Amino acid sequence: MLTKRLIACFDVIDGRVTKAQQFQDNIDVAPAAALAQRLYADQIDEIVFYDITASSERRQIDLDTVREVAEHVFVPFTVGGGIRDLDDMFLVLKAGAEKISIDSMAVRNPDIIRAGAEAFGNQCIVLSTQVKRVGVSPDLPSGYEVFIDGARTATGLDAIEWVKRGADLGAGEIVVNSIDCDGTAAGYDLGITRSVVDAVTVPVIASGGAGTIDHIAEGLTGGGASAAIISSILYSPRLERNLGVAELKAGLADRGVHMRPWIQPA
Repeated sequence: MLTKRLIACFDVIDGRVTKAQQFQDNIDVAPAAALAQRLYADQIDEIVFYDITASSERRQIDLDTVREVAEHVFVPFTVGGGIRDLDDMFLVLKAGAEKISIDSMAVRNPDIIRAGAEAFGNQCIVLSTQVKRVGVSPDLPSGYEVFIDGARTATGLDAIEWVKRGADLGAGEIVVNSIDCDGTAAGYDLGITRSVVDAVTVPVIASGGAGTIDHIAEGLTGGGASAAIISSILYSPRLERNLGVAELKAGLADRGVHMRPWIQPA
């Protein structure tokens, strides 16, 4: 049986991790490299880093911060934001990332998914999708629309049709992030998470809304996700108490979720 994964998510601006709620009102948390080192020491399974203003500002990703993080962590490290072409992908991988997350540019140029998978392998290409509940219509049969540019721009794309296309083009993983739930600490949108899991054959990562161990367990079991992206529960100043990786993994194991064990340091 494959173990489920916990992935720490960093929304980065100018080298610092920030925390937003529904993609607004970002508050400063810590330097990205320092927080990455702390969570790596606490045995997080993976880290994902989004340069959240790179796409909307039409600029290259912050490679200096990518290098700083990669220098000190030795778990799978995914990087996204401002990825425009194969050259950008190569630079991110050269800076120390192991996977590349594409979002806005994938919508603008879907062939970048195929090109990236052919050049670097499907396992390197993660399609990150920001979705919002808008109601069922002929054009949006799932009731969820894809948004880009940090959830600022509606695309008219149906979420399920888009992730299926992305997987067909070569994406090795799909992140489904609920704009409605993002940063609320009220739980993942299990409906769209399960719908994406049922629609594709590649691993699906639940994102947006985890505030308790029960929320994470629900995303990994009821939602069917292979991994859970977490942020607020780890470090958000908006929560009364943050949880460590050891507590999270123990709680998930108690709820019947098959996790990689946390090892007591010698």
